Amino acid sequence: MEQKRKCIKLNHILCVFVPCRHRQCEGCRARGGGRMECSWKTVLLLVCASLGVQYTAIRTLRDSLSGTCQGAYHCQTRHHRDSRWRALCDDSWMPAESPRKHILLFATTRSGSSFTGQLLNQHPGIFYVFEPLYHVQQAFTNSSGRLRRSFDRRALLGAYRDLLLNLYTCDLHFMESYIRPEPQEHVTSSFFRRSSSHALCSPPVCLEGLDAATSEPPDETWCPKKCGPLNLTLASVSCLARGHVAIKTVRVPEVGDLRTLTEDPRLDLKIIHLVRDPRAILASRMMAFSDQFRAWKIWNATGRQPRYVDLSQITSTCKDMVASAETGLQRPVWLRGRYLLVRYEDLAFNPKVKAAEIYRFVGLEMERRVQTWITKNTNSNALSPSEWNYRYSTTRDSRATAESWRLRLSFDIVRSVQNLCNDTLALLGYRQVYSAAELRNLSHSLVEHRTFQPATR
Repeated sequence: MEQKRKCIKLNHILCVFVPCRHRQCEGCRARGGGRMECSWKTVLLLVCASLGVQYTAIRTLRDSLSGTCQGAYHCQTRHHRDSRWRALCDDSWMPAESPRKHILLFATTRSGSSFTGQLLNQHPGIFYVFEPLYHVQQAFTNSSGRLRRSFDRRALLGAYRDLLLNLYTCDLHFMESYIRPEPQEHVTSSFFRRSSSHALCSPPVCLEGLDAATSEPPDETWCPKKCGPLNLTLASVSCLARGHVAIKTVRVPEVGDLRTLTEDPRLDLKIIHLVRDPRAILASRMMAFSDQFRAWKIWNATGRQPRYVDLSQITSTCKDMVASAETGLQRPVWLRGRYLLVRYEDLAFNPKVKAAEIYRFVGLEMERRVQTWITKNTNSNALSPSEWNYRYSTTRDSRATAESWRLRLSFDIVRSVQNLCNDTLALLGYRQVYSAAELRNLSHSLVEHRTFQPATR
């Protein structure tokens, strides 16, 4: 039985092999004068064959010129033989064989997330990104900083999820749609807080910092000076090489907004939900963001509540925090084995114990470098003179910091926050105070002993 290609028109033209049972089905027949006359089917067959050859040739050429080291197989074949890619295809930059961990530090502003994120950043196998959703938020907000319509909020959450998914799969080029000014040839100087990530200040992303990076983890003081603009292609290579990805964000309102990511079969997402006493959050925001919280500061200094004080600056935080905690602690199917609630106060009081719990939850070993960092950065009374550094500082006397807000907030404000956030305080185990004397008595902790068991499968 002869085989003959025949073109069948379905949704697209598809060339397939079909059996030819009769000689009469041949497309070309001999005619008089030695000429060959072909049917329209044979002509269509030749067109399909030509298109197929061209498509294969184009794909082969595109693969040979595509982005560097998109996978280990690229480096083991054509790229490794090319001197242009050899440095990037060195074995040290290749993806690890162990299963990739996808970690999300889910928190709210001024809840201790910068400090907690650094516990993950110290691990040599983790590609850590500090607040990448900042760029999305900037793209979606107007000059007043407020979302224009409820539709924008839904679109914003969708954009957040899309960016997180692409970052977890190490496609950092996806961020170019949001970074302003727009990167040129995949290079940008506007990546938010790039220096907070060791991976973005180390080879292969930053070869200038090679000597400093080999002696000790990269430091935020020299990274922006020595590393120059960020090459997003090299950052993607570094992401693949590190093996695991951890992202910190304070911009997703509720854990329920992450459900589609927990159910995505491409990810094995672990969510660390960091919470903090809302009274402490407010005190920290008043110090770090003076202009935005000017009315609160006037209230705190004078004892009189201004009529224009924006109570939603703390009520919305409490609402989102309690909604997420209730969802996580109810252990829905889509969060089982994927959610861990951590109070910042517990981490501040017992940093090594809680850090070990976090690493067990995500399924990684807590390396000695992490323990060394904890010892060095939880027993310091030094304060940076720079407001920028203060806002995101991770060096502090963690035990003293945990309840220092009690010496800064007036009892009147504390009482108001307790009334506004009563459910949150009760659920998360924070005691209320009923007098100024009780507020200032630091020998009596306001943090109840609570155990929040991770949701298991």
